[in-house]
Amino acid sequence: MLRHDDFLGILAEKMQLLGMTNDVPLEVAIGGSQTYEIEGAGTKWAPEKGTVKYNQDAFIVIRRPREVVSSQPNEQQ
Repeated sequence: MLRHDDFLGILAEKMQLLGMTNDVPLEVAIGGSQTYEIEGAGTKWAPEKGTVKYNQDAFIVIRRPREVVSSQPNEQQ
């Protein structure tokens, strides 16, 4: 198992390999989660609305933020 400082060093190397520097803004998000959207009693089987649960295979996403541009229909000829 990697020690905490080993993990951060490897992560820094990989980010540098991808051209990410200190001046590049980044977003960090967690994938593989569920947010409950219905009211519940606050129990294990019926959590309160808004409760976030992470799957065992949840993952971390590090990305460069960019503007979302909607697709445009093809022009008719």
